Amino acid sequence: MNNFKSWLSAIRLRTLPLSISGIILGSCFAYYNGYFKITILLFAILTTISLQILSNLSNDYGDGVKGTDGEKRVGPARAIQSGKITPDDMLKAIRLNIIVVIIFTTILLYFAFGVKHFIYVLFFFILACASIYAAMNYTIGEKAYGYRSLGDFFVFIFFGLLSVIGSYFLYTMQLDHHVFLPAIALGLLCVGVLNLNNMRDIDSDKFSNKITVAVRLGIKSAKSYHYLLIVGTMIITLAFVILYYSSISNLLVLLIFVPLIFHLIKVKKAKKPEDFDTLLKPLALSAFAFSLLLGIGYIL
Repeated sequence: MNNFKSWLSAIRLRTLPLSISGIILGSCFAYYNGYFKITILLFAILTTISLQILSNLSNDYGDGVKGTDGEKRVGPARAIQSGKITPDDMLKAIRLNIIVVIIFTTILLYFAFGVKHFIYVLFFFILACASIYAAMNYTIGEKAYGYRSLGDFFVFIFFGLLSVIGSYFLYTMQLDHHVFLPAIALGLLCVGVLNLNNMRDIDSDKFSNKITVAVRLGIKSAKSYHYLLIVGTMIITLAFVILYYSSISNLLVLLIFVPLIFHLIKVKKAKKPEDFDTLLKPLALSAFAFSLLLGIGYIL
């Protein structure tokens, strides 16, 4: 039972709602335009969750073997750091997870494109391989991009643009201009979650030579950067609602501005790593709620 709890902790369940936010948003817009298949939604979610678990396990392994997760780290204890899971066992789980991702991806692409659209299948399989690479190499390896201030860029691309626009394309096999602004807004919000995490870990990351954007900027400028991300999300969302207004239900997403404004006030007051840690879960859930409210607002 203790071993099961250790693996459950390593999977980091609280990160999973954020990972499927883009899938929900892309699926809602596909439904709004008359394209929807429950099988695509199901396997898109399963694929994304398996990729997020792969990322979480890989981050635990990468930071664990490098000694980044030391006593100075604030937040939930990592599995390797705590000694509850060995690096070898974690590597085995990572390899198994890669197989699971490939299986779910293959099924997803079959339901989306069948056997008639080989070019689309090939393109999305390449994207899946890129996603596996991104999930693993945030902390693993000598050239881990998370240690070189590139995490924010990858999160924006994969959690924002690729997640929303890519999932929309799975249903429609076309690109439509109206999904770009929501993808950008969600991408900025997801980067905000990462930046909040990095502000929490700024001292331990600096000590371990993990050069995140927050470490590079320093806490004061990292806060200013955070304000830009969250305010940018709200401005782009408001612009989208104005440009693509069709009914009163479209305004539902504006409700998310309330917790986001309170979040900014709390970030301004935050001083200790523990202060930032308490804000992580609410912001991740706000991103999930953002996708639900925006998506549902256009299918009601």
